[in-house]
Amino acid sequence: MSSNKECQDSGDKNATPRRPARRRFLQSAAAAATVGAAPHLRAQDQSPSAPPAQARDAVPPRPVTLTINGRAYALRLEPRVTLLDALREYAGLMGTKKGCDRGQCGACTVLADGRRINSCLTLAVMHEGQNITTVEGLAANGALSPMQRAFIEHDAFQCGYCTPGQLCSATALLSEFRDGAASTVTADVRRRPAQFSDDEIRERMSGNICRCGAYANIVAAVRAVHEGGSQSGSAASDGNGNGTGNA
Repeated sequence: MSSNKECQDSGDKNATPRRPARRRFLQSAAAAATVGAAPHLRAQDQSPSAPPAQARDAVPPRPVTLTINGRAYALRLEPRVTLLDALREYAGLMGTKKGCDRGQCGACTVLADGRRINSCLTLAVMHEGQNITTVEGLAANGALSPMQRAFIEHDAFQCGYCTPGQLCSATALLSEFRDGAASTVTADVRRRPAQFSDDEIRERMSGNICRCGAYANIVAAVRAVHEGGSQSGSAASDGNGNGTGNA
């Protein structure tokens, strides 16, 4: 009995020093890791900090005069204001619609000196001295334009949101065709288009998207005006000389 106890005591005595040794090893390893990381920490602390961003002063509004539908509008606009926002938010002409705001849907199409443009992709200050025509300016002397009457007669619109841009685009494309401008479907782009085919109409109206799907009626309306078949129906005016899509 005594011999077993002595063996256990001697074993316990031999095992006791191992625990402090293990702790000392872990402590020394942690200290070494700290010392090794210290230069990197000092290097990061000493790296030059980025200079603070300087706030840019806002560009003040400047006077801009736009001739819209034959009337001069004296506005105060920041240089970054688009023509679309100038028409809607400053001139109060809500007929021109903001659709995609990226020049893809054509709802914001207006005429600048008779040439159709996407008003969301151009700045208002770039159009001083030009004659801007919106859907409100297509009617004259209280009577709808032939294209507006044709859209009504051929049911070329449903919800009407995209109609203002389509009316301006269709009005301009007739002038383009009469002036001999070719399109990508013209057989020989070096010559005047031989005929005003449905393919020509579709191609020239391809920049105006209609989510209601009234494309066939739009083609029919444009063709009717080209052929002079929309001279009837002048009584469709609302009496105020306003075009469709003014809401």
